[in-house]
Amino acid sequence: MKTKKSFIWLAFLILATIWILVRRNQQNDYNSITGLVFGTVYNITYQYKGDLKPEIEAELKRFDFSLSPFNDSSVISRVNRNEELVTDTFFQKCFNRSMEISRETKGTFDITIAPLANAWGFGFKKGTFPDSLMIDSLLQITGYDKVKLVDGKVIKDDPRMMLSCSAVAKGYSVDVVAHFLDSKGIKNYIVDIGGEVVVKGKNSQGGLWRVGINKPIDDSLSRQKDLQTILEITNAGLATSGNYRNYYYKDGKKYAHTIDPRTGYPVQHSILSSTVIAKDCMTADALATAFMVMGLEEAEKFCKADPNIDAYFIYSGKDGKFETYFTEGIKKYIKEIK
Repeated sequence: MKTKKSFIWLAFLILATIWILVRRNQQNDYNSITGLVFGTVYNITYQYKGDLKPEIEAELKRFDFSLSPFNDSSVISRVNRNEELVTDTFFQKCFNRSMEISRETKGTFDITIAPLANAWGFGFKKGTFPDSLMIDSLLQITGYDKVKLVDGKVIKDDPRMMLSCSAVAKGYSVDVVAHFLDSKGIKNYIVDIGGEVVVKGKNSQGGLWRVGINKPIDDSLSRQKDLQTILEITNAGLATSGNYRNYYYKDGKKYAHTIDPRTGYPVQHSILSSTVIAKDCMTADALATAFMVMGLEEAEKFCKADPNIDAYFIYSGKDGKFETYFTEGIKKYIKEIK
């Protein structure tokens, strides 16, 4: 009997040791890489035996040569110069999805906004502070319904039109990296490029991925990292848009980078920060911007009408204090409120 008990205990210890070693190996398989891209920082953690940084950065470089308006050789820069060319698949997917979201949001999201963004000093070209006459003039050469893609070529109603995918490209780039990791058979990862995120599976501790939402404190140097809340999510894309980092003051008035494509002016709504969770990061990124343009009431209505997205808004209350509104679906993600 003693021998049998000893054998059982020994077998138990062996199994426990194997389980611990397997868990340790699983955790050790998680690699984290970081770097700079598109003028921001990326952080990627994935479960895989091997360093994928060279391949990931090569993919991001290809993406940059498609959609960066700051790269003179990029596809979008050539489109803006009206060069004759057939666009690549990165550009085409971004363009087509942007047109869909523009229609869904009734023009509150619009990639033809580039001339207005440049005029207000938030684009890829430096502009002078515009007056009402200039705004009226620029509105004549903006509008998603004035541009289309035919056989891979961009057709504009007016050659002065220019495109900027800055409100959607970063989110799309996160999807591109996530798709690359999927192609490697990777089941567990987080891709974070400048705060736009895609998560899949579980973290190295076997739990859901934790993502923080920053307090919308005016911070043009991006030094503030105070968190409003922490979410635990998986198998989704998340993006945040806000008017607390890219802004300037003129004659005592604050002008932020979110411009309403319908009016041509920077928005002055109470929403300070818009975070969206969707099936992919490109959609989340575009909608986060659209909601900043819509304002709280219109954004709430949009969210209630679309069960496929969830949103978390931080806005300025009557007394100037931060207030929040979030969809019913967000509740299951909230882990901690600061």
